[in-house]
Amino acid sequence: MRALWLVLPFAAGPALAAALDPRSATVRSTASAGLWLGWAVVVVAVLVPHPVSLTVVRVVAPAGAALVGLAGLGGEVDPLPLMVAMVTTGAAAALALLPETGTWLVNGGAYGDERRHLLRPPRALLAGPIPLAWAALLAGVAGGPLLLAAGQWVTGVLALVVGVPVAVVAARALHALVLRWAVLVPAGLVLKDHLAVVDPVLLRRVDIEVLRLAPPATDALDLTAKASGLALEARLLEAVPLMRVVPGRRPDEPGRSAALRFTPTRPGLVLAEARSRRIRVG
Repeated sequence: MRALWLVLPFAAGPALAAALDPRSATVRSTASAGLWLGWAVVVVAVLVPHPVSLTVVRVVAPAGAALVGLAGLGGEVDPLPLMVAMVTTGAAAALALLPETGTWLVNGGAYGDERRHLLRPPRALLAGPIPLAWAALLAGVAGGPLLLAAGQWVTGVLALVVGVPVAVVAARALHALVLRWAVLVPAGLVLKDHLAVVDPVLLRRVDIEVLRLAPPATDALDLTAKASGLALEARLLEAVPLMRVVPGRRPDEPGRSAALRFTPTRPGLVLAEARSRRIRVG
């Protein structure tokens, strides 16, 4: 990811420059400054792993691929530079969305001997709200400056007034999704998921009877937030207290459960690392 992003200006720059060439000098300069700023922000993000870095990478890298696609639709770019740009920006976007990239970046902010594992987002959010928030964030950041550069003063000012708050809300919502983890700690396993439980839940290592792939028919409490993919099931010797998040309802009295089901992006890695920490794996 680091190597590819560092060479991206040389690979995708000619195609984007050709697409911007017919525009006015002010628009070209504004767009070029924005592209360089986006590239530099991701350089910092991949050099300094952190949960914020993951949000930045997963917003900006796919945006680069989308911009190259728009450049190709304009017809001003020669086939060879366009092909090189499409391949490199597409590869960067694919790497940004890999579960391995997520694990690497969120653990940049881990404390001590803990290992964070991202949880999969709910299917309902992937089907529309996440792409829409991503598009709103990019439009809110870029729309106003580009309209002002094009001399559209009234529209540009309105785009800034409306777009900046929208971009802030969208950025906060997208970043919240990368703060959902199953965390292996010396004491056991912590489930931190604001979409499923009000407060993080600690499953002590001594209380975990088995951690395994969830069977199709299970009575474990569903904390997957309706995410797709393989779920893990933690069965406990004693029930733990927790307060579930129920959409549309305020949290009430905490309940208890001795079996929990959750959906990490890399379930096999969670099981392997749990075994290395002397948690019984089935």
